[in-house]
Amino acid sequence: MTDILRTGSASQEYDATPAGVVGNEAGGTCRNSNHSTAETPAVRVASLKKAYDDIEAIREVSFDVSNGEFLSVLGPSGCGKSTLLMMIAGLIVPTRGEIRVKDAVVDGPRREVGMVFQTPVLLPWRTVLKNVLFPIELLKLPRAQYQPRAMELLRMAKIEEFAGRLPRQLSGGMRQRAAICRALVHDPSLLLMDEPFSALDAITRDEMGVELLRIWQANRKTVIFVTHSIREAAFLSDRVLVMGRRPSSIIDELRIELPRPRQLDMTEDETFNRYVRHLRKAIEASHAG
Repeated sequence: MTDILRTGSASQEYDATPAGVVGNEAGGTCRNSNHSTAETPAVRVASLKKAYDDIEAIREVSFDVSNGEFLSVLGPSGCGKSTLLMMIAGLIVPTRGEIRVKDAVVDGPRREVGMVFQTPVLLPWRTVLKNVLFPIELLKLPRAQYQPRAMELLRMAKIEEFAGRLPRQLSGGMRQRAAICRALVHDPSLLLMDEPFSALDAITRDEMGVELLRIWQANRKTVIFVTHSIREAAFLSDRVLVMGRRPSSIIDELRIELPRPRQLDMTEDETFNRYVRHLRKAIEASHAG
């Protein structure tokens, strides 16, 4: 139940390393040079490493995330994407390195962080509305003050009419929308999402991507979104970081300069598919190395 508490363009050829990237298998660092250094980043990850006994999961990772940015972390299964996200959430302690959120060192779960996991993890005996409000109770915030926000989020997610229903009465996509509302109800500045649509069928997954962007545009939170879907990363993101195989580092970075709001028909465009090919090549190169 921990999720309820924490809740530039690429190069012209698209197959060369994009401008502003400093990263490879050996060093594995990446600094977002396309944003002004005068502004304190929403998230700063510096020289991060995670090892479990003799298993090195993450070798060396550094990057910044700008305020209001939608950043995806893309990579194959088992490369350490979720571990990275859990460290940013303060749920896993790094072996080495530092993470800052709003320039405060992360040494545990923080109220300004919301999190959505792969499964909704809704309490089955509570209504949708009461599930959304559960973090308010745990944080001992005034329920009367936050209930209108909870209802507004449910309206935004198009599940307001199910506010009084139990989770078992909702589809998988609806339950995940409720989980997103729950992560946002206490108004965090940072939203972490760990493959939240991986259990959904392809059509529902596409629809949820569009809905997520609509909710994000309305709330304009900083988002770090973990996925192993290349097309999902390209469709949702302002910028994509690619993690290589374990022991992982950031091996590539790509800015996605597609217009917003984004629509699913964009995925048929050649520009979109050039982004997809670039990301696929980056992952394939990691496996070949």
